[in-house]
Amino acid sequence: MTYLDYQATTPLAPEAFEAMVPWLRDHHANPHSPHREGRRAKAAVEVARGQVLGALGGDAAAGRLFFTSGATEAANWAIAGTMARIGRDRPKVVTIATEHACVLDTCRAVGAEVVVLPVGRDGLVDREVAEAAIDDRTALVAAMLVNNEVGVVQPIAWLGELARAAGAVMLCDAVQGFGRVPLPVDACDLIGVSAHKVYGPKGIGALWVRAGAEPAAILHGGGQEGGLRSGTLSPALCAGFGAAAVLLKDDDPARVEGLWRVARDVLGPEWVLNGDADARYRGNLNVRMEGLDVARLMSECRTLAFSAGSACASGSGRSSHVLRAMGLTEREARSSIRIGFGRYTSEEELVMALETIDLAARSQWR
Repeated sequence: MTYLDYQATTPLAPEAFEAMVPWLRDHHANPHSPHREGRRAKAAVEVARGQVLGALGGDAAAGRLFFTSGATEAANWAIAGTMARIGRDRPKVVTIATEHACVLDTCRAVGAEVVVLPVGRDGLVDREVAEAAIDDRTALVAAMLVNNEVGVVQPIAWLGELARAAGAVMLCDAVQGFGRVPLPVDACDLIGVSAHKVYGPKGIGALWVRAGAEPAAILHGGGQEGGLRSGTLSPALCAGFGAAAVLLKDDDPARVEGLWRVARDVLGPEWVLNGDADARYRGNLNVRMEGLDVARLMSECRTLAFSAGSACASGSGRSSHVLRAMGLTEREARSSIRIGFGRYTSEEELVMALETIDLAARSQWR
């Protein structure tokens, strides 16, 4: 099986696996217990916290990192907790039409006045439209750094500037961009990340919180994470996340850029790129072919793991809300596929996989 679905999840780094093993096999203490073994487990959690915090870069030291069960919890907490804290005086949330469902659905669920900014055919938000929407009634601006479906990079820096000027909190869903593209931490108040998108284990994520922007708690109980997030942490998952975060500094962007160029060469002009060609993360190739039956294509390429859109919406029967927000027709959206590659993808396997996909797609014209 050739794996080309890196946006859905990345392979687990061997170093992350090794970091987890002792905490799965040899040590079982609760990191919140006061005895020696509990303190040892807590120390491992704190080492991992520092490793993830360090990988964020920028002025990450100006805030705290809270471990969560994943990025979905981080987004829910950031949005619901911020609205619980300041939503009475500022009832509005401004977000973007191409955001992940964990952001869009949570904005609606908390009963906020939601303003959804449109995007152009390139997938990017317009500054003038954003300026008009973000005002002194806005509690929160929520924007994704790198789109999970098309790889487009949103202008987080100036969105954060607009939010700060209006006195609003800036939330960045950095899940797909963490460790891959520059993250303007100084423009953000809340940042959500996930371990399994950066070669770490599933089941753990984090919310970085700038001092003074702490959201109200939405999980109540023991208050294990700084009194704001309750629940027993897994030292194994934390250690795996930390080890994965440390490795991010060694990833070479030029390698992904090279794979991108190879992929674009293999897939000819009949394959149309979805989203901006420049403002994007190159490890995400979202393309379409006129009249392509994607279900048939995936059936004929069973030895390849690639995607027809977000894994979270798989099986829903709906076409991509991201592609439709970008102005694609229903037919165009349903003829699109996403190829994701990264650290463990070789050029040879990528070429072979894309040649297989291209051949199978062209055979549908006969």
